[in-house]
Amino acid sequence: MARSIAQIQSAITAAKNADTTLSGLSSSSLTAIWLLWTYIVAICQWTLEQLFDAHKSEVAGIIAAGKPHTLQWYVTKAKDFQFGVALPPDSDVYALVPPATPSVLVVQFAAAVELTNLVRIKVAKLTAGVLGPLSTLELTAFTTYMGRIKDAGVRLQCTSDVPDTFQPAMIVYYDPLVLDATGARLDGTAASPVKDAVNAFLDSLPFNGVFVLNNFIAAMQAVPGIIIADEVSVQAFYGIVPPVVIAAKYVPDAGYMALDNTWFATNVSYIAYSI
Repeated sequence: MARSIAQIQSAITAAKNADTTLSGLSSSSLTAIWLLWTYIVAICQWTLEQLFDAHKSEVAGIIAAGKPHTLQWYVTKAKDFQFGVALPPDSDVYALVPPATPSVLVVQFAAAVELTNLVRIKVAKLTAGVLGPLSTLELTAFTTYMGRIKDAGVRLQCTSDVPDTFQPAMIVYYDPLVLDATGARLDGTAASPVKDAVNAFLDSLPFNGVFVLNNFIAAMQAVPGIIIADEVSVQAFYGIVPPVVIAAKYVPDAGYMALDNTWFATNVSYIAYSI
Protein backbone atom coordinates (compact mmCIF):
# COMPACT_ATOMS: atom_id res chain seq x y z
CA MET A 1 0.00 0.00 0.00
CA ALA A 2 1.39 3.37 -1.03
CA ARG A 3 2.66 5.62 1.74
CA SER A 4 1.62 9.25 1.95
CA ILE A 5 3.95 12.00 0.73
CA ALA A 6 4.45 13.15 4.33
CA GLN A 7 5.42 9.64 5.44
CA ILE A 8 7.97 9.30 2.64
CA GLN A 9 9.45 12.74 3.29
CA SER A 10 9.69 11.97 6.99
CA ALA A 11 11.60 8.75 6.21
CA ILE A 12 14.01 10.65 3.96
CA THR A 13 14.55 13.28 6.65
CA ALA A 14 15.19 10.60 9.27
CA ALA A 15 17.80 8.97 7.01
CA LYS A 16 19.45 12.36 6.47
CA ASN A 17 19.60 13.02 10.20
CA ALA A 18 21.20 9.64 10.80
CA ASP A 19 23.99 10.35 8.29
CA THR A 20 26.72 12.47 9.95
CA THR A 21 28.11 13.48 6.56
CA LEU A 22 24.91 15.40 5.96
CA SER A 23 24.97 17.25 9.29
CA GLY A 24 25.50 20.53 7.45
CA LEU A 25 21.95 20.34 6.12
CA SER A 26 20.46 21.81 9.27
CA SER A 27 18.37 24.76 8.13
CA SER A 28 14.81 24.58 9.44
CA SER A 29 13.49 27.03 6.86
CA LEU A 30 10.57 25.69 4.86
CA THR A 31 12.29 26.99 1.73
CA ALA A 32 15.66 25.36 2.48
CA ILE A 33 16.99 23.75 -0.70
CA TRP A 34 17.66 20.39 0.99
CA LEU A 35 14.11 20.29 2.39
CA LEU A 36 12.58 21.16 -0.99
CA TRP A 37 14.56 18.32 -2.57
CA THR A 38 13.24 15.85 0.02
CA TYR A 39 9.72 16.96 -0.91
CA ILE A 40 10.38 16.53 -4.65
CA VAL A 41 11.87 13.08 -4.14
CA ALA A 42 8.96 12.15 -1.84
CA ILE A 43 6.44 13.08 -4.55
CA CYS A 44 8.35 11.00 -7.11
CA GLN A 45 8.44 8.02 -4.74
CA TRP A 46 4.75 8.45 -3.88
CA THR A 47 3.84 8.46 -7.59
CA LEU A 48 5.87 5.29 -8.12
CA GLU A 49 4.18 3.54 -5.19
CA GLN A 50 0.76 4.57 -6.53
CA LEU A 51 1.65 3.00 -9.88
CA PHE A 52 2.85 -0.16 -8.13
CA ASP A 53 -0.49 -0.41 -6.27
CA ALA A 54 -2.48 0.11 -9.48
CA HIS A 55 -0.38 -2.50 -11.28
CA LYS A 56 -0.79 -5.00 -8.44
CA SER A 57 -4.57 -4.47 -8.42
CA GLU A 58 -4.79 -4.88 -12.18
CA VAL A 59 -2.75 -8.08 -12.16
CA ALA A 60 -4.79 -9.50 -9.27
CA GLY A 61 -7.99 -8.75 -11.20
CA ILE A 62 -6.66 -10.44 -14.33
CA ILE A 63 -5.61 -13.52 -12.35
CA ALA A 64 -8.98 -13.72 -10.56
CA ALA A 65 -10.95 -13.32 -13.80
CA GLY A 66 -8.77 -15.82 -15.60
CA LYS A 67 -9.31 -18.70 -13.21
CA PRO A 68 -11.63 -21.32 -14.71
CA HIS A 69 -14.19 -23.29 -12.73
CA THR A 70 -14.90 -20.49 -10.26
CA LEU A 71 -18.30 -18.91 -9.74
CA GLN A 72 -16.80 -15.42 -9.95
CA TRP A 73 -15.38 -16.27 -13.38
CA TYR A 74 -18.91 -16.99 -14.62
CA VAL A 75 -20.22 -13.75 -13.11
CA THR A 76 -17.48 -11.74 -14.82
CA LYS A 77 -18.10 -13.43 -18.18
CA ALA A 78 -21.86 -12.91 -17.83
CA LYS A 79 -21.40 -9.16 -17.42
CA ASP A 80 -19.10 -9.13 -20.47
CA PHE A 81 -21.96 -10.33 -22.72
CA GLN A 82 -22.65 -8.03 -25.68
CA PHE A 83 -26.15 -8.35 -27.11
CA GLY A 84 -26.23 -8.57 -30.89
CA VAL A 85 -22.45 -8.83 -31.24
CA ALA A 86 -20.77 -11.96 -32.61
CA LEU A 87 -17.88 -13.62 -30.78
CA PRO A 88 -14.67 -14.10 -32.76
CA PRO A 89 -14.14 -17.76 -33.78
CA ASP A 90 -12.66 -19.95 -31.03
CA SER A 91 -12.61 -17.08 -28.54
CA ASP A 92 -14.46 -16.12 -25.39
CA VAL A 93 -13.49 -12.44 -25.67
CA TYR A 94 -15.23 -9.93 -27.93
CA ALA A 95 -13.24 -8.10 -30.60
CA LEU A 96 -14.03 -4.72 -28.98
CA VAL A 97 -13.67 -4.50 -25.20
CA PRO A 98 -15.21 -2.21 -24.10
CA PRO A 99 -17.81 -2.31 -26.89
CA ALA A 100 -18.26 0.49 -29.40
CA THR A 101 -21.86 0.84 -28.20
CA PRO A 102 -22.16 0.49 -24.38
CA SER A 103 -25.91 -0.20 -24.70
CA VAL A 104 -25.13 -3.76 -25.86
CA LEU A 105 -24.01 -4.57 -22.30
CA VAL A 106 -27.49 -5.64 -21.22
CA VAL A 107 -26.40 -7.67 -18.17
CA GLN A 108 -25.74 -5.25 -15.32
CA PHE A 109 -26.26 -7.75 -12.49
CA ALA A 110 -25.24 -11.39 -12.33
CA ALA A 111 -24.81 -14.17 -9.80
CA ALA A 112 -23.59 -17.74 -10.13
CA VAL A 113 -25.04 -20.37 -7.81
CA GLU A 114 -23.74 -23.93 -7.63
CA LEU A 115 -26.55 -26.49 -7.58
CA THR A 116 -26.57 -30.25 -7.90
CA ASN A 117 -24.91 -31.14 -11.21
CA LEU A 118 -25.17 -27.63 -12.63
CA VAL A 119 -24.38 -23.94 -12.17
CA ARG A 120 -27.29 -21.51 -12.27
CA ILE A 121 -26.53 -18.08 -13.71
CA LYS A 122 -29.00 -15.40 -12.58
CA VAL A 123 -28.93 -12.13 -14.52
CA ALA A 124 -30.86 -8.86 -14.60
CA LYS A 125 -30.64 -5.48 -16.29
CA LEU A 126 -31.41 -1.86 -15.43
CA THR A 127 -34.04 -0.04 -17.45
CA ALA A 128 -34.56 3.61 -16.52
CA GLY A 129 -33.00 2.84 -13.15
CA VAL A 130 -35.34 -0.10 -12.43
CA LEU A 131 -34.02 -3.63 -12.08
CA GLY A 132 -35.77 -6.16 -14.30
CA PRO A 133 -35.39 -9.32 -16.40
CA LEU A 134 -33.78 -9.59 -19.80
CA SER A 135 -36.15 -9.83 -22.77
CA THR A 136 -36.75 -13.22 -24.37
CA LEU A 137 -34.40 -12.37 -27.24
CA GLU A 138 -31.71 -11.10 -24.86
CA LEU A 139 -31.93 -14.19 -22.65
CA THR A 140 -31.78 -16.52 -25.65
CA ALA A 141 -28.68 -14.78 -26.99
CA PHE A 142 -27.13 -14.69 -23.51
CA THR A 143 -27.75 -18.42 -22.99
CA THR A 144 -26.08 -19.16 -26.34
CA TYR A 145 -23.12 -16.98 -25.41
CA MET A 146 -22.63 -18.66 -22.03
CA GLY A 147 -22.89 -22.07 -23.69
CA ARG A 148 -20.00 -21.17 -25.99
CA ILE A 149 -17.64 -19.74 -23.38
CA LYS A 150 -18.32 -22.10 -20.47
CA ASP A 151 -15.85 -24.70 -19.26
CA ALA A 152 -16.18 -28.11 -20.87
CA GLY A 153 -18.41 -30.49 -18.94
CA VAL A 154 -20.19 -27.77 -16.94
CA ARG A 155 -23.98 -27.66 -17.24
CA LEU A 156 -25.44 -24.16 -16.99
CA GLN A 157 -28.94 -22.93 -16.27
CA CYS A 158 -29.32 -19.29 -17.33
CA THR A 159 -32.29 -17.45 -15.84
CA SER A 160 -33.54 -13.88 -15.82
CA ASP A 161 -36.81 -13.63 -13.94
CA VAL A 162 -39.15 -10.97 -12.68
CA PRO A 163 -38.40 -10.04 -9.06
CA ASP A 164 -39.64 -12.11 -6.16
CA THR A 165 -42.71 -10.53 -4.61
CA PHE A 166 -42.15 -9.02 -1.16
CA GLN A 167 -45.16 -8.76 1.18
CA PRO A 168 -44.67 -7.16 4.60
CA ALA A 169 -47.51 -6.92 7.09
CA MET A 170 -46.79 -4.29 9.74
CA ILE A 171 -48.35 -2.27 12.52
CA VAL A 172 -46.57 1.07 12.63
CA TYR A 173 -46.70 3.09 15.84
CA TYR A 174 -45.96 6.65 14.77
CA ASP A 175 -45.20 9.99 16.37
CA PRO A 176 -48.27 12.20 15.73
CA LEU A 177 -45.97 15.22 15.79
CA VAL A 178 -44.27 13.94 12.63
CA LEU A 179 -46.69 11.66 10.76
CA ASP A 180 -50.43 11.51 10.19
CA ALA A 181 -52.78 8.52 10.35
CA THR A 182 -51.93 7.51 6.76
CA GLY A 183 -48.19 7.51 7.43
CA ALA A 184 -47.55 10.74 5.52
CA ARG A 185 -45.24 13.39 6.92
CA LEU A 186 -47.02 16.42 8.38
CA ASP A 187 -44.52 18.78 6.74
CA GLY A 188 -45.52 17.47 3.32
CA THR A 189 -42.03 16.27 2.35
CA ALA A 190 -43.09 12.62 1.90
CA ALA A 191 -46.49 11.05 1.25
CA SER A 192 -45.39 7.50 2.11
CA PRO A 193 -42.08 7.46 3.99
CA VAL A 194 -42.59 3.89 5.22
CA LYS A 195 -43.13 2.52 1.71
CA ASP A 196 -40.18 4.61 0.51
CA ALA A 197 -38.03 3.05 3.22
CA VAL A 198 -39.13 -0.47 2.24
CA ASN A 199 -38.24 0.15 -1.41
CA ALA A 200 -34.92 1.75 -0.44
CA PHE A 201 -34.04 -1.26 1.72
CA LEU A 202 -34.84 -3.72 -1.08
CA ASP A 203 -32.81 -1.64 -3.54
CA SER A 204 -29.84 -1.62 -1.15
CA LEU A 205 -29.56 -5.41 -1.07
CA PRO A 206 -26.76 -6.91 -3.18
CA PHE A 207 -27.94 -8.86 -6.21
CA ASN A 208 -28.74 -12.38 -5.00
CA GLY A 209 -27.87 -11.17 -1.49
CA VAL A 210 -29.48 -12.35 1.72
CA PHE A 211 -32.49 -10.48 3.07
CA VAL A 212 -32.09 -10.36 6.86
CA LEU A 213 -35.29 -9.71 8.80
CA ASN A 214 -33.55 -8.01 11.73
CA ASN A 215 -31.86 -5.55 9.38
CA PHE A 216 -35.19 -4.80 7.73
CA ILE A 217 -36.84 -4.10 11.10
CA ALA A 218 -33.98 -1.81 12.07
CA ALA A 219 -34.33 0.09 8.78
CA MET A 220 -38.06 0.57 9.35
CA GLN A 221 -37.59 1.85 12.89
CA ALA A 222 -34.95 4.27 11.65
CA VAL A 223 -37.55 6.14 9.60
CA PRO A 224 -38.15 9.55 11.21
CA GLY A 225 -41.53 9.56 12.94
CA ILE A 226 -41.72 5.80 13.52
CA ILE A 227 -41.54 4.78 17.16
CA ILE A 228 -42.20 1.04 16.73
CA ALA A 229 -42.42 -1.04 13.55
CA ASP A 230 -44.11 -4.26 14.56
CA GLU A 231 -43.61 -6.85 11.78
CA VAL A 232 -46.67 -9.07 12.13
CA SER A 233 -45.61 -11.14 9.13
CA VAL A 234 -43.07 -10.70 6.36
CA GLN A 235 -43.23 -13.06 3.41
CA ALA A 236 -42.02 -13.47 -0.15
CA PHE A 237 -42.63 -15.71 -3.14
CA TYR A 238 -41.79 -16.19 -6.80
CA GLY A 239 -43.80 -17.56 -9.71
CA ILE A 240 -46.57 -19.87 -8.56
CA VAL A 241 -44.66 -21.02 -5.47
CA PRO A 242 -46.68 -20.33 -2.29
CA PRO A 243 -45.49 -17.41 -0.13
CA VAL A 244 -42.79 -18.23 2.41
CA VAL A 245 -42.89 -16.48 5.78
CA ILE A 246 -39.43 -15.04 6.45
CA ALA A 247 -38.42 -16.05 9.97
CA ALA A 248 -34.82 -14.83 9.81
CA LYS A 249 -33.43 -14.62 6.28
CA TYR A 250 -34.37 -15.13 2.65
CA VAL A 251 -32.48 -15.33 -0.65
CA PRO A 252 -34.69 -14.23 -3.56
CA ASP A 253 -34.94 -16.82 -6.32
CA ALA A 254 -34.69 -14.15 -9.02
CA GLY A 255 -31.81 -12.46 -7.21
CA TYR A 256 -33.88 -9.43 -6.20
CA MET A 257 -37.30 -8.49 -4.82
CA ALA A 258 -40.01 -5.91 -5.44
CA LEU A 259 -42.67 -4.67 -3.04
CA ASP A 260 -46.28 -5.76 -3.60
CA ASN A 261 -47.92 -2.31 -3.44
CA THR A 262 -51.48 -3.68 -3.23
CA TRP A 263 -50.52 -5.94 -0.35
CA PHE A 264 -48.73 -3.06 1.40
CA ALA A 265 -51.81 -0.83 1.16
CA THR A 266 -54.04 -3.36 2.89
CA ASN A 267 -51.59 -4.93 5.35
CA VAL A 268 -49.76 -1.96 6.84
CA SER A 269 -51.65 -0.01 9.47
CA TYR A 270 -50.76 3.07 11.53
CA ILE A 271 -51.44 3.72 15.20
CA ALA A 272 -50.56 6.96 16.97
CA TYR A 273 -48.04 6.27 19.70
CA SER A 274 -48.83 7.38 23.20
CA ILE A 275 -47.10 6.70 26.49
